Amino acid sequence: MSFGDPNNPYGQPQGQPQQPGYGYPQQGQPQQPAYGYPQAPPVQPYGGAPTSMPGLMTAARVLLYIIGGLQVLIGIIAAIAIAAASDAVDSDAATGLAGLGFIVVIVLLAFAGLAIFLGVKFSTGGTAIRVITIVYASLMILGSLANFASGQASGVVGGLVTLAIGGIILAAMVNSQASAWFNRPRY
Repeated sequence: MSFGDPNNPYGQPQGQPQQPGYGYPQQGQPQQPAYGYPQAPPVQPYGGAPTSMPGLMTAARVLLYIIGGLQVLIGIIAAIAIAAASDAVDSDAATGLAGLGFIVVIVLLAFAGLAIFLGVKFSTGGTAIRVITIVYASLMILGSLANFASGQASGVVGGLVTLAIGGIILAAMVNSQASAWFNRPRY
């Protein structure tokens, strides 16, 4: 039995058994890929920059609003408590401690204002907002570690919550989605 001329370009390819159907297997001819296969991803406007804020960034923004609101609330309560305590005790030592307490309240309210400002600027801010948010989250983490060092139960619980929130915000700021979001063109 002859398999045909081995040099014939239209004959059966070498090394394969001869099958019916003009040289194709029994299941039929293979499907030709569509034009442009594999399909390219859809074209994104602005050269591939994201047009909506990624989910992790939105979560970090919400956490900044929550932290800022809680710091404002705690600052107001602490200021009222310090004022009431300094009025109850009328001495030079109490006045000095009250002044120190008000300085701490002002620093707390400044950090609250910074957190709210950063949350607001997420939609329009650039790389500087991202860097400041990274620094803010790092300071939150350091503050939570200081709460652990206090050894009190309330300090440990507060430290865990602050550590988790600071870690989420920091993780949201150092990934590639954050880089793409804050480096996108703004027209």
